[in-house]
Amino acid sequence: MERDVLLVRDLGTAVPGFEELLDAHVFNEDRVLSHVFFCDVVQETVASFLEGNETDWHVTLRFLEEQLRLDVPDVTTVVVTSFLFKLPWPEQPGYGLVDHLGPAMSGRFAAIRASG
Repeated sequence: MERDVLLVRDLGTAVPGFEELLDAHVFNEDRVLSHVFFCDVVQETVASFLEGNETDWHVTLRFLEEQLRLDVPDVTTVVVTSFLFKLPWPEQPGYGLVDHLGPAMSGRFAAIRASG
């Protein structure tokens, strides 16, 4: 199985709230488009942060931090381009979430979005 697809499946297992989300994204013999899935992950994570549901957004950020530290190119590409880059901008609700990124994600975030 491709590493980006494994990332999606592992995240669906790590964050119970993403099980249904993952089911909605699986198609054609168990295939999933990781970048499309992560667009929804961003929305759900920001919503969880805004609602004060710390368990979900903390687990998501911790999981993604661990994945970035593994430095697997396919995984890094998905996390950086489809999660970090799509986080809210400074004037948008939920931007405070970026203050909770771990060191690996904070470094990548600063590299791709120097202005926030």
